[in-house]
Amino acid sequence: MTSRSTISGLLKTAGLALSLAICGVGLASAETVKLGIAAEPYPPFASPDASGQWTGWEVEIGKALCVKAGLDCVVTPVSWDGIIPALTSSKIDIIVASMSITAEREKTIDFSDKYYNTPTVVVGAKDADYTATPEGLAGKIIGVQIATVHEAYVRKHFADAAEIKVYQTQDEANQDLTAGRIDATQADSLALNEFLKSPDGTACCKVVGEVAPDLDILGPGVGVGLRKGDSALKDKMNAAIKGIREDGTYAAISKKYFDFDIFGG
Repeated sequence: MTSRSTISGLLKTAGLALSLAICGVGLASAETVKLGIAAEPYPPFASPDASGQWTGWEVEIGKALCVKAGLDCVVTPVSWDGIIPALTSSKIDIIVASMSITAEREKTIDFSDKYYNTPTVVVGAKDADYTATPEGLAGKIIGVQIATVHEAYVRKHFADAAEIKVYQTQDEANQDLTAGRIDATQADSLALNEFLKSPDGTACCKVVGEVAPDLDILGPGVGVGLRKGDSALKDKMNAAIKGIREDGTYAAISKKYFDFDIFGG
């Protein structure tokens, strides 16, 4: 016959095992999120270092958002023109890749609140004497990155005046501008500012001007891209954006890269 003390010991052991099992289930079910970025250099937002690790302002901000939201995030590079399909097919769970919030994209995916907003500019040769307008770009060749708000913008506003050349990456457009194969390129002002600070950019080019506003295409700013209906993750991202701005994390990261408030108006 089993003694009471033995039974008591077995019950304690079983209870401990059950507690560990429950904890184990909790750990196993901790939310792991694949954080999608564009698999191309886009300084100062994201670039691979010598070891292949991705660094930059947006990579740091994305990781900070995950920490604040209590998520285990894995940075997952995806080609830019396939990044929305990667999200909708669950190959990634969020997009943190300078994706502007637009009505067209909101037909397919959801967005968090904005986490930054900067002007859109046209860059041309140092001796350029035209403006960032349809009249100024008449007869010019303007290069843009495929599947961006900038491609949509130039097709709407400049197609009747300028020839449009589309590139897989912004870096390729910058290279052709440097080589004189195109007359201008349009992109986010910060991304083009990094190009203009490079030796090639400094030697060849300058900002021609900011483009006229178009909220329908350029949107109110950049947000985290999410799958349609993923309201729980959207709420976490919105709370995290607010949280890192309130606790100083956003400012501390931004200070390493910019001498102005990238959050914008």
